[in-house]
Parts: sequence; C-alpha cells; structure tokens
Amino acid sequence: MKRDMMKWVDEIIAADRKKGFLVLSFPAIQKMGITVKELIQSSDLQAKAMKIVADETPEAAAAVSMMDLSLEAEAFGSTVHFSDDEVPTVVGSIVNSEEEADSLAIPEIGAGRTQIYIDAIEKAVKLIEDRPVFAGVIGPFSLAGRLMDVSEAMIYCYDEPDMVHKILEKVTEFTIKYITAYKNVGADGVVIAEPLAGLLSPDLEEEFSCEYMKKIVEAVQDDNFLVVYHNCGNCTIQQIESITSNGCRMLHFGNAIKMDEMMPHIPENIVAMGNVDPAGQFRNGTPESVKAATKDIMEKCASYKNFVPSSGCDIPPMSPWENIHAFFEELDAFYA
Repeated sequence: MKRDMMKWVDEIIAADRKKGFLVLSFPAIQKMGITVKELIQSSDLQAKAMKIVADETPEAAAAVSMMDLSLEAEAFGSTVHFSDDEVPTVVGSIVNSEEEADSLAIPEIGAGRTQIYIDAIEKAVKLIEDRPVFAGVIGPFSLAGRLMDVSEAMIYCYDEPDMVHKILEKVTEFTIKYITAYKNVGADGVVIAEPLAGLLSPDLEEEFSCEYMKKIVEAVQDDNFLVVYHNCGNCTIQQIESITSNGCRMLHFGNAIKMDEMMPHIPENIVAMGNVDPAGQFRNGTPESVKAATKDIMEKCASYKNFVPSSGCDIPPMSPWENIHAFFEELDAFYA
C-alpha cells in the first residue's frame, strides 16, 4: 500500500497527541527465544520480529527494521564480529591508503547479508499494514569510517581528504542503490544512521557527511518514500544548520544532547525525535525510571508541535519489555 509520506509527516506535526517513534527491533529475540546471531541470518525471522514488535506496541508511530550498522561494511569486505546477545560490530579496516580507496569495489546489492534484509522488509510490509515500515541503513560517513577504522576516520579527514572523498563517493553510490532496493520491495522509508558524523566539527560535517546525505536524499526520497536522518553524536546542535539542510523531513537525535536545547533550532516543518537513553534507561533502567525520563522530556519538549518522543538510539536486544511498555504508558499518562 502506497502512503503519502509527506502528508504523514504533516499529520504528525498537526496532531495534538504524538505517538512514540522508538528505534525498536532487536528486543523481539526475547519473545522469539532466539539469538541476535540467528535473527540477522534469516529474513523470515526478521519479518516475524518486526510483526511481534508492532503487535507489542500498538501505540507506536512506525515499524523500524534491524539497525545493523555492520551490514553494509560487511558487503564491502569488512570483517564482522557476531554474538548471541549484541548487535554485530565491524573489526579492523580495509582501506588505509588512496590506492586502496581507488581499488575499493562497490558491491552488488545482495552481497553479504544485504539481500536477507531486503527480503525481510518485503515480507514485513505484508504483515504490518497499520503504520509505515522503515528499513535501516548506515549513513555515508559512518560507513566510510567503518571501512577506514572509526578511530582513524576523523584524522583522515585532515590528513587524507582526497582518500576520504573517494570512499564517500563509492559508499554513496552503493547506498543509493541499496535504499532503492528497499523502496522497490515496498518500504515506506528508511532510517539513515549517521552517528560518526556527530563527532565532527560543523565544517567537516558539512563537507564529509551533509553533501553526501543530500545526494542520497535527492536520489531516493519522494512523496511515497521518506528518509529519516539519525545522528546520536554530541556535536549535533553545533551542526544543526547543516543537518536541517540535508532534505530530510524527520530528524532523530541521541541522548548525548538535550532535546530541549535542540528544539529551538528545528524548522517548524521538520520533525525532531528523541531521546530517552536506550542503554541507561531502556536496557538498564526500571519501569519507574523510564517513566520519569519520558515525563521529563515531554514536559520540556511537548510544547513544540514538531517534537516526537523517542529513544535516543536503537534499543539494545536484552532491554526488558517492561521498560519499553513503561515508555508508552507514560505517554498515555502525560496526554491524559
């Protein structure tokens, strides 16, 4: 079913009562009796997980797929570490020179586990019809950083800018094709996670992230397909003029910043979402502490028509479901 996603954003802004938009998928493993490692290897299990999450959170604004930020790097050839209870992570680097950047091959769509995730979305959109379904991909600088090694990426921006741009051009080309594949199987949109860019200075973010984000958004976004931008870095307020120019109608921020300090910088036609601590509250807090954190952010930000309450990032796999439900219970209490 095709949705007018730009109208959907406008309706969110106009609504007096906001639905929560959690980045929530992996905790489904608890209800399925499986491991993270099993989940990420099966499109059937991923679609089932998204359906379970949707059924458990009828108040949620949207369904979001697995935020596996190792996926695209693995397709490029990176080594990935897998575990039963944690999201996969990239190990080491595969590009450390301009020559290696020149020879870096752009993978075909379907390389690594990418086809599994595309198939999962195709199956999920047939199971979840009461809300938009979003795929998840990694942002251009965050992917380039994983190919170069995250700890070295920012140094390369100063010492090897040409190399970084060559990598960014290739990962951007791949990302556009990858998102288009999600679009073709029925996704209503995509959440692009660009956390590494949140550590850059405003000038570097503009050069090494925003310009490539604009290319991606321009290539894939239309009335029926929405790009949501996520950045959980601690420099996002300083970068906000650039971020709000990238073409996305919905922005998602991590708990490294205060949402009440961010909201005055957000144009009225752009939704800003955040940012209850996913680790400190959803994973390691209690229902009472989650409710307190949710109430606090609502009291500070609900007066902004374009604010939507959310988690600060992807909710960890072993987060207690009591804490997840507590978030929605507090939203009900707040609006009551």
